[in-house]
Amino acid sequence: MFKKALLGAVSLAVLAIGSAHAAELKDFRIGLIGGENEADRLRNFQCLVDQLPKAIGVEKVSLFPAADYDGTIQGLLGGTLDYAELGASGYAKIYLQNKDAVEPILTTVQTDGATGYYSIMVAKKDSGITKLEDLKGKKLGFADPDSTSGYLIPVTSLPKDLGGVAVKDYFAETGFGGGHENLVLEVLKGTFDAGTTFGSGVGEFKDGYTSGNLKKMVDKGILDMDDLVEVWKSPLIPNGPIVVRTSMADETKAKFKQFMLDLPKKDATCFAAVMGGDFTSFTEVNVDFYKPIIDARKATIGG
Repeated sequence: MFKKALLGAVSLAVLAIGSAHAAELKDFRIGLIGGENEADRLRNFQCLVDQLPKAIGVEKVSLFPAADYDGTIQGLLGGTLDYAELGASGYAKIYLQNKDAVEPILTTVQTDGATGYYSIMVAKKDSGITKLEDLKGKKLGFADPDSTSGYLIPVTSLPKDLGGVAVKDYFAETGFGGGHENLVLEVLKGTFDAGTTFGSGVGEFKDGYTSGNLKKMVDKGILDMDDLVEVWKSPLIPNGPIVVRTSMADETKAKFKQFMLDLPKKDATCFAAVMGGDFTSFTEVNVDFYKPIIDARKATIGG
């Protein structure tokens, strides 16, 4: 009896220490997934560095840009990051390794009300490639192995449009471009005959759509859409989640969530910079919203 009581007291003490530590979060750590120029990512998130300390009661906010998707994923799995915006496949990877590491709390709403986006396959306009049939036996580039639109969805969805032929058997070669932005640049260089990136699918292709990688590249002046042609567009993909560390204090989570929900109206410029394009708002989500992607990743990639 005494031993059980002692163990119980120790457990309660550990929990109390953990709770106190969670409540005393001083540095709110934001993970920035790879795939875009680091200086651009840091600049886009500076408004959160400026505004979040007062809003959620921390001393400072730190940004941690990763070289690729997996760098941020590992930071979330290891508990060294408090918040990140992920693609659905990146979240699925975390969930399959440790379903209790992070919580998906919000996702974006497109200007047409949709909560999804598309994988967009592009090729150089002067290549003569206009459809999938033109790519048989050629080289296809993917963005990142942990990207939903840049890898998971093309690999699982393309075979339906290739007459049941697997991607590895249809294309002579596949490779990775090192993130969405660099992938498009490599397509323009001719490294790949075509490549998979992402866009809202809302608005016009000639504008890079209303949000997504193509739109961001157009807005930064590093892409002229007249140089590209759209070869293929996927079925609708669930917009990626904003995730927070599960072990974070509930009060901090609530304050952060409310800050983000209010951001589109309070600071539309910051909202557009952080999310990378034109969206109307955030909406609440949970793990159920991503179950189809979790299942697809488990079946296709594993973890």
